Amino acid sequence: MTYAENADLHEGADLLVATCLAAAAQGDTNALFDLGVAFSTGSHGVECDLIEAHKWFNLAAVGGHDDAAQCRADIAEEMTAREIAEAQRRAREWIRASSRRAA
Repeated sequence: MTYAENADLHEGADLLVATCLAAAAQGDTNALFDLGVAFSTGSHGVECDLIEAHKWFNLAAVGGHDDAAQCRADIAEEMTAREIAEAQRRAREWIRASSRRAA
């Protein structure tokens, strides 16, 4: 793969994540779920990060996404209690920040 092709690949991945983040900020549960998938698998240009994945799956589950709670439970099996607590803290912070943006 050439540098230009690699740059295009990363640019596309960054755009996908940015698009999901924008939709997630509007409460789109599919975007929240997609971010959980990206972070849990290390796809779409992001590093694998189970804390972030748990956060996004948690937010999607709270929003009513059908598969998010099971995905959250699956990755929680690979996490420590401290990591889960951090993921929950980040989810609460996202909710607080979203509430401030909406006000």
